[in-house]
Formats: sequence, structure tokens, C-alpha cells
Amino acid sequence: MGPASVPSLYIRLRKNRRIGRGEPIRLGQVAQVLLTGLDSEEELKNVVLYEPKEADGSVVLIDMMLIVRKVKARFPELAIEYFGEPHTLVEIGGRTKPPNLLLLALVWLLLFVGSGLAIMNFHADVSMAQVHQHIYKLLTGRESAHPLLLQIPYSVGIGLGMIVFFNHLFKKKFNEEPSPLEVEMFMYQENVNHYIITEEYHRIHAEAVRREGEG
Repeated sequence: MGPASVPSLYIRLRKNRRIGRGEPIRLGQVAQVLLTGLDSEEELKNVVLYEPKEADGSVVLIDMMLIVRKVKARFPELAIEYFGEPHTLVEIGGRTKPPNLLLLALVWLLLFVGSGLAIMNFHADVSMAQVHQHIYKLLTGRESAHPLLLQIPYSVGIGLGMIVFFNHLFKKKFNEEPSPLEVEMFMYQENVNHYIITEEYHRIHAEAVRREGEG
């Protein structure tokens, strides 16, 4: 059999995946696969990589070493190549609970009051009322304790500015650019994933050292 006829498996791991609790993790769930030289792609996708246990918690790391070991056990003749990251995070989910409307309303109220107080404290620190009064006197030549001509547009502008800044009005998005909040959430999730991956590799290494010591 020549080198050109050796069956090959090409794998690109997904970044993360979510499965139900109690389900085994199969190759087709965590990776895109392309099989050449064999007509067993569906069987390959159904190869069980790992069966999560309660002690594993809610996140399991699947890396290429585990995939190669499991695939070679079933298809020893395959030449395996991968693209992209050498690992994927699998989140073990349970039943999704409906949102607690009382808790949602409480959080909304706290955020509303907190943001309002933050804006008012900022305005008090920079003496915004006096600034508006001074600008009004410069523009009209008259003094006013409540220059509504400036205060009303300014208040409306704060709300419109926040809508434009966060690029959202309820569920409507004005353009495809991510908002600053979405970027921060993405960066936070990336850091969390990096931490989990590092900790999982440390745990795998510690278990391997322990097994070698017992052997």
C-alpha cells in the first residue's frame, strides 16, 4: 500500500461546546472532521471521547491527545492531522430554569437607581447646575436658577448618548459592530476559558504523575 492510499483524518476542534448532563462526549460534537480513504465518517463522529462524571464539575477539557488515543483505538490505520487549537472546552449543562421575574426586577431596580445616583453625584462634583446657569447667562444675558433651555436637551442627550454608545435599544441593534459591553464580556469569557484550560492541563499533568508514581 503506497503513501497516497493511507486513509487520513483531518480535524478542526470547535472552541467550546455545550452538552446535556449525563451525555457522553462524541467526536462529532466537538470537532469538524474530514475523512479520506475510508467510508466510515458517521462511525467516526460517534466515537465516544469521554463520559463526564459528577466529580468533573460543569466543564471538561478535551484535547488532541485524548482524541488521537480514542480514534487510533478504533481506526489504527488512520493518519491524523489537526488545524487550529489543540483543545476544546465542553460545558456540561443541566436543565435551564425559567428566569425569576422578581429577581430580575430587583436587579433592574438596583442598576437603575445605582446608575442614576452615579450620574447625579458626577454632576454634583463638577457643579453642572452652575455651569448650565453660567452658559445660559452668556447666551441670553439673563440669569435663571433653572435654565430648562439647556437642561432638557442635555438630559435627553445623555439617554440618546447611552443608546448610541451601547448600540442597543431593547433587543434592536443599530449596526453589526459590537458594543463596548459585548467586547468586555467577550474578553472576560476569553480570560475565563484560558484560566480553565490552564487549570485542566495542570490537573491532567498531576494525575499522570500520580499514576506513574503508583506504577
